[in-house]
Amino acid sequence: MAIESDVLVIGGGLAGLTSALAAARQGADVRLVSYKQSTLRHASGLVDVLGYTPDGEGPLVDPYDAIPDLPAQHPYRTVGVDAVREAMALFDDAVPTYRGEHTDRNALLPTHGGTVKPTARYPAGAAAGVASDDRDVLLVGLEGMVDFDAAQAAAHLEAAGVPFDARGTTIRFPGDLRADAKVTRYAKLLDTNGEVSVRGRTRPAREALAERVAAEHDGEARVGFPAILGDDAAADVRAALGDHLGADVFEVPMGPPSLPGLRLEDALFAALDDAGVSIETGNPVTDFDGAGDGGGTGDGDGTGDGGGTGDERIEQVYVEKNGAKIPNAADQYVLATGGLVGKGVESDREGVSEPVFDCHVPHAADRYDWFEGDVFGDHQFAGFGVRTDDDLRPTDADGAVEFANLRAAGSVLGGYDFAAEKSGSGVSIATGYAAGRSAAEDIQ
Repeated sequence: MAIESDVLVIGGGLAGLTSALAAARQGADVRLVSYKQSTLRHASGLVDVLGYTPDGEGPLVDPYDAIPDLPAQHPYRTVGVDAVREAMALFDDAVPTYRGEHTDRNALLPTHGGTVKPTARYPAGAAAGVASDDRDVLLVGLEGMVDFDAAQAAAHLEAAGVPFDARGTTIRFPGDLRADAKVTRYAKLLDTNGEVSVRGRTRPAREALAERVAAEHDGEARVGFPAILGDDAAADVRAALGDHLGADVFEVPMGPPSLPGLRLEDALFAALDDAGVSIETGNPVTDFDGAGDGGGTGDGDGTGDGGGTGDERIEQVYVEKNGAKIPNAADQYVLATGGLVGKGVESDREGVSEPVFDCHVPHAADRYDWFEGDVFGDHQFAGFGVRTDDDLRPTDADGAVEFANLRAAGSVLGGYDFAAEKSGSGVSIATGYAAGRSAAEDIQ
């Protein structure tokens, strides 16, 4: 017997989580299935709407102003500006520890490489680091954390023309942690304020860290650390360090594994739990059954024969678990499996495909046309993904809807280059919201 729900979301990234939350808050019985853990743990934790235009203009001051001028196939044009705003409001409600909701304007945040990044929402722990603040900054690096060179990052910030003086220093984290300790180890120690050994004496970790930084501090009003300052008690850690230093303390977003990303993941899963969403991770969707004018029946390897009449419907999907195929049935489905990196879109020498429902992915027949000779050129592969109608239902090569009860969201969608535009999180949230809301409204 199939596991049943009103809406089944396939994919556990930002788009899938948002889809499930939006549908559940519309009153739908929602189930989310995901093969892998959320990719948020690999993300910076910053939430971008639109930092640059497809032509490279930017950084943009107001991302919403630029949306109407995007290409017609861009996902933002599909859902519309109002839906983007509503989606961000849903995010703000679900993750109240984020900042930026008070304005349409992008904030500029320093990164661990010393660049300045336009972003629409950012963790409270990063708020004191905004580049529009003219107060001087001391950046603190840790020995052994080679992906954050504080002195180099400070020099890059000054070269970028920020309105403050920036200086960097590197210290050894107090105690006996290994030089290659994971960020979660630092965070746990600061969360619990555990004892560390400093020159034969034991001291609380927060106090010991603050004293080491104080020896390098020269009165800067702001002190930035790599994003290691606690997990469950991050606000308390920042406050304790700030009180000792007499400065505002902030975190600089880092690469994976990312504590801000893990915190965001935890907040969203808590919101899903509160909304009553059923969640299963670790098992892939490998097949499906469909019905209608053309059948749409899966062939056992995760692909279907399609048909694109618009009358076809997905009846159930199969989740592989311990060698068994477990049927999951729903009235409406949302595909949020990711793009090329997340394997929601696959490519080989024969072409480009969407592996769950075999939805059409537009691409040039000659694979040498998928990329440009210039490294920073306009690469076709950056925009690979399914195309949809105005209700985010995937369409075939002729523009006909493939399945009446399937919508797509996030980076499985084509028509935009999220890396160049700095729009990945925003598109995931906006299309996830729109797909989840529409799915809930279409329950029969």
